[in-house]
Amino acid sequence: MDHYSAVHMAANAARATAELCALGGSLPERAAVLASELASNVVKHAKDGALYLQKSPDGTGVQIIAVDRGPGMADPALCMADGYTSTGTLGSGLGAVQRIADELTIRSRPGEGTLVCARLSAPGTRRVNGPGLGALLMPAQGEEESGDHWAMVRTEDTRTFAVIDGLGHGSTAAEASRAAVGIFLGAGELPLPELLESLHVGLRRTRGAAVALLRQRPGSVEHCGVGNVRVALTTPDGTVRRMAPRPGVVGWNLPAPYVERIDAPAGSSVVVHTDGVGDAWARNPSPATLRLPAPLLAAALAHGHRLSRDDATVLVSGTTKGSS
Repeated sequence: MDHYSAVHMAANAARATAELCALGGSLPERAAVLASELASNVVKHAKDGALYLQKSPDGTGVQIIAVDRGPGMADPALCMADGYTSTGTLGSGLGAVQRIADELTIRSRPGEGTLVCARLSAPGTRRVNGPGLGALLMPAQGEEESGDHWAMVRTEDTRTFAVIDGLGHGSTAAEASRAAVGIFLGAGELPLPELLESLHVGLRRTRGAAVALLRQRPGSVEHCGVGNVRVALTTPDGTVRRMAPRPGVVGWNLPAPYVERIDAPAGSSVVVHTDGVGDAWARNPSPATLRLPAPLLAAALAHGHRLSRDDATVLVSGTTKGSS
């Protein structure tokens, strides 16, 4: 995003996204203003910036994320004050975003860049409390549809996730991943090996997929996966523990399902991403990055490590304290 024409495009896309999310009344126009203000800030102040528009991961509204690589802000609170400007303009950008958004999260470091997540929800929407959740899903460059999908099934204090990468990209890959989501949503409470086997049977008439299944409870995470969907547990001190999938293709050649269980201390995050996001981020991440709230961590990894030749999905789920 490096030209003012992108501001108008962002506003139109945000309006359309809000309408697709069934937000009525003035909410589509509010989404357009949010996107316009955030896009304007990126164009005026930043470099290598992007705006991501999508349905909120919990399904209750629309989410607008702005990310860039500099110059950053020493005092984000000051920059959100009405009338503040560093460019001689009226200075209403971040102040307007703060007023319009139902929820605003911002992190910025001088010299490194800024991450902003603004959220709008329909009036009366009940949000589910619990660990943070962030996700971004992007099609390969030149494709209208992503062959990746993800889904979640929640039961009491348990979250079960599926992150699916249909082989290849485009419409046929999307067909496989959509079929997998449908099976998962109907059987998400099964033990993970049985769930993986159900997906294998259901995808036999498709081109197949790589699949990561995660079951997250307070204090622990279970992983059962096949194919090149990467999974890691991160902690705020900078530790990254990777969880290894087995080689194969769900729907074609399924190895014996294997469940890996690890402890997940409070404050850690589960990070799952398809191979459209490089895994260099896990080699030596800064603790500041790993302490980001889930929506911003997902955006930072997607923006910083995206491989445009393939579909890309990043899912981040925070953890809570448990006795296990």
